[in-house]
Amino acid sequence: MRIETDLKLGFKDVLIRPKRSTLKSRAQVNLDRTYTFLHSGKQWTGVPVIAANMDTVGTFQLAEVLAEHKMLTAIHKHYSVDEWNAFLKGKDDDIYSRIMVSTGTSQEDFGKLKSIFTSNPKLEFICIDVANGYAEAFVEFVRRVRDNHPEKTIVAGNVVTGEMVEELLISGADIVKVGIGPGSVCTTRVKTGVGYPQLSAVIECADAGHGLGGRIISDGGCICAGDIAKAFGGGADFVMLGGMLAGHDESGGELVERNGQQYKKFYGMSSATAMEKHAGGVAEYRASEGKTVEVPYRGAVSETVKDILGGVRSACTYVGASALKELTKRTTFIRVQEQENRTYS
Repeated sequence: MRIETDLKLGFKDVLIRPKRSTLKSRAQVNLDRTYTFLHSGKQWTGVPVIAANMDTVGTFQLAEVLAEHKMLTAIHKHYSVDEWNAFLKGKDDDIYSRIMVSTGTSQEDFGKLKSIFTSNPKLEFICIDVANGYAEAFVEFVRRVRDNHPEKTIVAGNVVTGEMVEELLISGADIVKVGIGPGSVCTTRVKTGVGYPQLSAVIECADAGHGLGGRIISDGGCICAGDIAKAFGGGADFVMLGGMLAGHDESGGELVERNGQQYKKFYGMSSATAMEKHAGGVAEYRASEGKTVEVPYRGAVSETVKDILGGVRSACTYVGASALKELTKRTTFIRVQEQENRTYS
């Protein structure tokens, strides 16, 4: 046993210090990023915000809307091959750079992934997603996918430490997903005592990943546009959102009514709800590590997207960054004990 005593920070622990700016308007801020990926060699340009691969978020319907804003969607892994084929039939080529095919690590998952790509070779992204990215079997699966799909851009996670980011990149990942336990419907930290404050995880993992030419995604913990700006300021190349995009027309989840108010169900993919839906229940050897909640119904997602992107643009203007790629270079975090005045919250 050992104890690390250096301070680790989450988004709630800091604010971004403003700097002198020559920008006259938020409209001047360019949110596009262009990346060339380590192993696939593919170049991608867009707004680097990703809808999470949860079946109450990462739907085909949401992907179509986010694509209009040049954003990405990690499509949840529970669509069938036939559903993939039906969705992509007749779509413009632009959609292929805006969606990720999510997969687990079983033999069945591997076969399904192969079938999806055989039917739709223009697809570009594979998102290999597990709760615990530290397992040797996970690293081996990343290698296997890389060997079988050498030209595809591979996302792998989740991890929270630099050495594991490096191992996944060396093993074939182009992008590593960072975050254990920060999500709004994740209970991993409560059930296991394992985790890492998200901002420190992003800062440390970005440093490790960029040193090898890889990219990272900050996955989880954002409850407002300011947190997204902090993640980018900390060095994240992409930011993945779950709860902030839940509850909309285009999101998954059952619509329910309580006392005259409408809500949509939202749950973690390690929750009892998800496991009962997709795996026949929670296995005897494990515990549920996710919540099931009802979030207020929020209508069409387009207004939420505009609000999110407007907040990030505004953050850039406060530090004089004319483009999102400049934000991390112009970010100074200050430690705080308060975030906002909640008198009327």
